[in-house]
Amino acid sequence: MTAAPRRRWIAIVLIAVAVAAVAFAVGRFSTFAASGPALPTTDSAEAGFARDMQVHHAQAIDMAMTIHRKTADEDVRALAYDIATGQSAQRGEMYDWLVKWGLPQSGGAPMAWMAASDAGHDHGFTSAEAMTAEEEREAMGMASPAELTALAQAEGTAADCLFLSLMIRHHEGAIPMADAVLELASDPRTLTVAESMRNGQQFEIDAMQAMQQRLSCAP
Repeated sequence: MTAAPRRRWIAIVLIAVAVAAVAFAVGRFSTFAASGPALPTTDSAEAGFARDMQVHHAQAIDMAMTIHRKTADEDVRALAYDIATGQSAQRGEMYDWLVKWGLPQSGGAPMAWMAASDAGHDHGFTSAEAMTAEEEREAMGMASPAELTALAQAEGTAADCLFLSLMIRHHEGAIPMADAVLELASDPRTLTVAESMRNGQQFEIDAMQAMQQRLSCAP
């Protein structure tokens, strides 16, 4: 074989090896991708939790910022700061989950995803049918527009006591949501955040109840 044909043959062999290597790499990549964990779907517990909890957190942040601006009680101010900053961070993370999962930030009846859970049944969520806005607010423990206005207008200890009452109820509405997603979900990060959220909000409920006693808030 002359030098020229030999060079052509070597080039052909090298090209064939390169093509085979690329094909092998693509095959391996496809195998890894196919065997990876499936992303949550739009009707999953993870997606429902992320959407509903963002709405829930938004109101808690608003109430916390309202009282932080005007309270003279250092403990209440510190608590409000922790709630506003902590729940802002969680809300941002849950927004990012939906982006990464390729899902819309809204969709489906609020809290309908809880109907399949024992935690949902324990708290009255037995149907996937849409609730009225008032039913949704009450189920989540959220403040009404009138209560938010009252908080904005209150002053002194009366404002502190109203904030504590509203936020305790608000937290109590979030815990069943965390319980439900812990029961239904499989995404590791969702489970970690929900567990931390449930424990943290129960701790804050205990702290707020102690503040109520210290401030002699009316029951």
